[in-house]
Amino acid sequence: LGDSLSAGYGMDRQDSWVSLLDKRLKEYKYDYKILNSSISGDTTQGGIARLPRLLDRYKPEIVIIELGGNDGLRGINPDVTRNNLERMIRQSQDRSATVLLAGIKLPPNYGTVYVQEFESIYADLADNYNTLLVPFFMEGVVFSPQFMQADGIHPNAEGQPVLLDNVWEVLGPELETGP
Repeated sequence: LGDSLSAGYGMDRQDSWVSLLDKRLKEYKYDYKILNSSISGDTTQGGIARLPRLLDRYKPEIVIIELGGNDGLRGINPDVTRNNLERMIRQSQDRSATVLLAGIKLPPNYGTVYVQEFESIYADLADNYNTLLVPFFMEGVVFSPQFMQADGIHPNAEGQPVLLDNVWEVLGPELETGP
């Protein structure tokens, strides 16, 4: 469940990190089916609106939540983002799904207080709800121009394997022990 960073914005969808995750799962012979329910431009409000139907329909064992970046870029109150993410985590866990939360960071021009409030959301929720956490989903990508599209916001196809590795570093060990 994500936004443009997981929807493969500006590239062929099969080049996205989510498609690469599907390939890696097959390569390692894990019997998981991937459903990419990511929408470019989505916010946590959109995620909370869509998640219950997805949980009921697909009954996932693992839910990866990569949302919040658009909330931050739009200056949405961090308490709203926190509450929406918390509701998504609780809804997923209430249906016995393991949750992986993909943390997002904001550019410093949003102000120190806002950035700190926003960025603390992910670690706080991961601690409070015992979720898996990728501290900074865009680590190794966002400050590497060769991995970014011309807009400076979205990763290109070359950056997708790095995003996959960021997720796999947390998800891989969980799969070895079982959700």
